Amino acid sequence: MEYPLYKIKENIDHIDDYKLPQQAYLILKSAIRELILSPGSMFLEREITTFLEMSRTPVREAFVRLETEGLIRLVPRKGFVVEPIRPEDLQEIYSVIVALDGIAAEAATRQATNNDIQQLQSMIEEQLEALHNKDLERWSKLDDVFHRRILNLASNQRLSNTYETFDDQCHRARLYTIHQRPLPTHSIQEHKAIVACMIAKNEQAAKYVMQEHRNRSHAEILNVLRKEN
Repeated sequence: MEYPLYKIKENIDHIDDYKLPQQAYLILKSAIRELILSPGSMFLEREITTFLEMSRTPVREAFVRLETEGLIRLVPRKGFVVEPIRPEDLQEIYSVIVALDGIAAEAATRQATNNDIQQLQSMIEEQLEALHNKDLERWSKLDDVFHRRILNLASNQRLSNTYETFDDQCHRARLYTIHQRPLPTHSIQEHKAIVACMIAKNEQAAKYVMQEHRNRSHAEILNVLRKEN
């Protein structure tokens, strides 16, 4: 594998504080999430142990966890295949994510402070800058930060835990299709509309605008993936 291991580790907080099986899991999950290990690609066990500079035992434990999460498929006596991004799977996931995002926007509107609103507005400005520079990878990361901030403002741990179950698949699909979709100017405007609803303390409007935003962006992603399939 050509991608430097240290670059993945840099994005994982306190990676060295974890035991080796957890380290292996977090590193491989990050590599799959960020498309460093691309959808549909196959890797031998010895390639991964060499890459991670670990023995087989922690790597195999990581394999089992990632397979349980639907990110890989184990191949006996070999290694694993990174699961492809399938439109039919995403359609089911998106129906759940839209509902969760709507609940999060509603609760965040109820609880957000003026400082929280200012932070969201600053994130939108950063997104505009990234879009102006045509840096779509940075825009995608900022988009993720924006939505996660709203999720956190909802202050509902069970909601966050359920969201996390599906987030890796959604993130992969966004990155995979980012250069094949229209420039995300609509998303910027929709983010502004969500924040405007939050400023007005209109919980139902925030929920509705968030869900419409997600439905539109999800449709764009699915259209790209269906053309490939």
